[in-house]
Amino acid sequence: MLLALTAGTPAAFSQKKAVDKTRITIQLEHEKQTIHSFGASDCWTTKFIGNWSNTSKKDQIADWLFSTDTLADGSPKGIGLSLWRFNIGAGSFEQGAASDIPDEWRREECFLQPDGSWNWKKQQGAQWFLQAAKQRGVRYTLGFSIAPPVFMARNGKAYNGTAEPSMNILKGKMNAYAGFMAAVSAHFKFDYLSPVNEPQWDWGKDRISQEGTQATNDEIAELVRLLADSLVARRVRSQIAIGEAGQLDFLYGRNKDNRGDQIQQFFSPASVNYIGKLPNTAHIISAHSYFTTCPDSHLVKVRQQVAGKIRQVDAKLETWQTEFGILGNICNLYKGGPRNTSIDYGLYVAKVLHHDLTLANVSSWQWWLAINPYNYSDGLVYINDPSGGMQVDKCKEDGTVLDSKQLWSFGNYARFVRPGMKRINVAVEGLNDPVKAAGTLMVSAYKDESSRKLVLVVVNPTGDQQSLQLMGTKHKLRFAGNVVNAYTTDATRNLKKTVAAVNNLVIPSRSIVTFTGTYQ
Repeated sequence: MLLALTAGTPAAFSQKKAVDKTRITIQLEHEKQTIHSFGASDCWTTKFIGNWSNTSKKDQIADWLFSTDTLADGSPKGIGLSLWRFNIGAGSFEQGAASDIPDEWRREECFLQPDGSWNWKKQQGAQWFLQAAKQRGVRYTLGFSIAPPVFMARNGKAYNGTAEPSMNILKGKMNAYAGFMAAVSAHFKFDYLSPVNEPQWDWGKDRISQEGTQATNDEIAELVRLLADSLVARRVRSQIAIGEAGQLDFLYGRNKDNRGDQIQQFFSPASVNYIGKLPNTAHIISAHSYFTTCPDSHLVKVRQQVAGKIRQVDAKLETWQTEFGILGNICNLYKGGPRNTSIDYGLYVAKVLHHDLTLANVSSWQWWLAINPYNYSDGLVYINDPSGGMQVDKCKEDGTVLDSKQLWSFGNYARFVRPGMKRINVAVEGLNDPVKAAGTLMVSAYKDESSRKLVLVVVNPTGDQQSLQLMGTKHKLRFAGNVVNAYTTDATRNLKKTVAAVNNLVIPSRSIVTFTGTYQ
């Protein structure tokens, strides 16, 4: 059965007339990964913003990030994140300037004191947002640690400061570090616990900017074994989720100093670092999508190689993308600084999301800074100082709250592709090459079989509106009432809802559109 979706095709893609349609074949029976979640982290900034006295501003931020409610016109109130990441601090904040981390926004408190006592009143700002997430129905929480408490560290600091691949931890303190994380996870009842973060980078070797430590695969495996034991002993239900590799290619290669090839290292039964059968250990490997996104040929190749390695080692292993934002200089097309929140950057975010989901087959996709006061592009919600400027030191007690196209383009996926939905295969007529599709038309589809809900996300980076004709295989593909909802993000709209007959749907130029309907 054919289902008409109307819009107009760019000349670079097709020589057809504007009224012609590109056929999109939805293969309901061809299931891919089950979607787990879409998330973001509270890192650094919530320590101050969560303590603002103006609750209405904090609620605005929380609503944009977490809410699944709708506005009067039916458009989403927020992007409905389904996972929230909580940074478990190492204690650099208490050290102040002696931490050597110059920016106090990038220091963090520690719940455990050097004398062994606990202070659960620490990280109050972050705790406010954790509760706000739960109150708005966020399904999963994840605690992540990026460095041992400073009094367990070799150098007494929350950064490593060397080029050595090993973890910045005192001899004999690995078990204490595991116990620390297990206790924090027990207190907050996290669903997941991530014990390492970007272990491939040499934290503080050239520039001290934040907490962090490198770690070898052997050390990570040792820590996970101790952590699993500690969670079991405390009867904590949290599941350990490991990896958080600095780049996706560390999952399948780059193991020259025992910090790469992590799929093989941790999930091949033949590896000495195999942790696949440990209790309280999720069958998940994770990495970050930074620095692997351009040119488009590289974007595609890296993600295909991740999927290929998974098939080779353990086809049942889930892949999570656990940190992304716009950093550095990306092929002179996008830059971290200065701050840019335009649709150009929203479309770039959607492109990365699309390829991580459809080529790397990630089941969870998570953002870095949920809240950003900096003149930089790696945020979802932005904070300016009370006068509207970008003076970070004046945002500690109050500020101006701003949204971004990064937020809303992420919402085209997070708000509608809900936990438990399955990605299904989509074939786009004339676009069998994913590299070509990356600059032309990107389409992905998801279903909830129990409710018969279909979600179609279309990314159109071109300057022309595009026209589609939807087809089904084996199943009749009809929408209830012959109408669908469309949610459009472009230069002037943020998940703006419209309702249209299925034979008169428009994909505007330079937009991300999510279609939702009930199929028969």
